[in-house]
Amino acid sequence: MEKNQKIVFIIHGWWGYPKEGWFPWLKKELEKRGFEVFIPKMPDTGKPKIDRWVGKLAKIAGRVDKNTYFVGHSIGAQAIMRYLEKLPKNKKIGGAIFVAGWFKLTNLEPKEKPIAKPWLETPLNFKKIKKTDNKFVAIFSDNDLYVPLKINSDIFRKKLGAKIIIQHKKGHFSGSDGIKKLPIVLNELLKMANK
Repeated sequence: MEKNQKIVFIIHGWWGYPKEGWFPWLKKELEKRGFEVFIPKMPDTGKPKIDRWVGKLAKIAGRVDKNTYFVGHSIGAQAIMRYLEKLPKNKKIGGAIFVAGWFKLTNLEPKEKPIAKPWLETPLNFKKIKKTDNKFVAIFSDNDLYVPLKINSDIFRKKLGAKIIIQHKKGHFSGSDGIKKLPIVLNELLKMANK
């Protein structure tokens, strides 16, 4: 790896996987522009647990710096924030993009509620997360069945100072929603990385 190489970690969501939806497209587009890109398969995707996901992220990310960027989808956004709040003081990253990230959820199946509960109820230290970076972008869809737009976008804006972008009719941005490309993520990442 060359010095100052920009690295991107794309973290999938609940039931997600590295080749789902728009992840392969984004990886290819970023690699064309000289980024090194990793899309790890996260543990127990059907029953994601905070400590396992944050532990996996810490292991694969290694020593992060201003050339390290994160893109998280849904629970992947949560995992990134929980990882960032555990970074040592004065550790800075290049930026993070949260796609369909959430603090409140709707329309969960009864069997999903106990899995989501720790993610929804374990507090986040927003001050510590903010200290790792000031380039946060949160992208939402106006017809996401699970992520209520106003309450989630308000929290990202107020607590993290995130730039809010609303896409039209993209559902939960999942492969099952037919989203195979997501140019807005590429564009925002390139702006962050000054590429």
